[in-house]
Amino acid sequence: MKKTIMGALCALAVSVSSTAFGAEKVNIGAPSWTGAQAIAHLIQEIVTSRIGGEATLVPGNNAAIFAAMDAGNGDIDIHPDVWLPNQQSFTDKYVKGTGKVALSSNAYEGKQSFCVSKQFSEKNGVTSIFDLARPEIAKLMDSDGNGKGEIWIGAPGWASANVNQVKVRDYGLMPFMEPIRADQSVMTATVGDSIQKGIGYAFYCYSPHAIWFQHDIVRLGEPAFDAAKYKALQPSDDPNWFENSKVETEDALKQVQIAYSKSLEARSPAIADLVKNISLNGEDVSNFAFEIEGGKDAAAVAKDWVAKNSARVDKWLGL
Repeated sequence: MKKTIMGALCALAVSVSSTAFGAEKVNIGAPSWTGAQAIAHLIQEIVTSRIGGEATLVPGNNAAIFAAMDAGNGDIDIHPDVWLPNQQSFTDKYVKGTGKVALSSNAYEGKQSFCVSKQFSEKNGVTSIFDLARPEIAKLMDSDGNGKGEIWIGAPGWASANVNQVKVRDYGLMPFMEPIRADQSVMTATVGDSIQKGIGYAFYCYSPHAIWFQHDIVRLGEPAFDAAKYKALQPSDDPNWFENSKVETEDALKQVQIAYSKSLEARSPAIADLVKNISLNGEDVSNFAFEIEGGKDAAAVAKDWVAKNSARVDKWLGL
């Protein structure tokens, strides 16, 4: 009789545990850049295949994702790729301010610069950001005939694009170069096209990113980072952010982390624990991005990586 009762209790416990486990749900913010897309799909794959939960990707920009995480109602629970200090205004408001959003403790390192192709650099002696202020160089980068070269500063909605717009001004490039905002795919395609045609193109570049595997490019030198000469405001900080910013040096190295709504800890504790424990490096993210930019489906890339790295995933899951 005792064995029968114990067996029934064990079966009930397994049933309850499975029900709770399967009830784990999360909506993952999916910003437009490839690294964020890769990590978002990675989290989705682990939640569905290893936790047995439900995970949905929700497109959005930084402002929308952070506001939704702060609301805590589950509309968006995770931002997969928070670059600091680029998105410092959001973490100040929602992590330090309201306290309803948290950051994972495991960061990977990012570096931001401006680049040109190695071919163009060597042919024209372009090694410094200030070389773009040489009239003959700007002319070689003028694809639309308006008298200015083009420099891609990032995609619409990116905090880094705002910083780069200030840089173009404060580096004295405005009379020579026109800052362009466009989707990242436009930049990637234009880099390849410019190399094939042997023409000039300057663009915001960062690592980790697939571009370093796709093309032979070089960073342009900038003045060393100096906090006293680096005041980068965002529209959420100041309606006159552009006029009141000053950026005269390169960016400091970035810390890139995952952000999540603290409400997730109560609603889906297993997913919250996963997010806290995920640990990636720049090489991981660059490889993800390279495969996706090469035409592979992001979900398939994530699925394959999880299958090949089960030990790492087990550690993140506390197994």
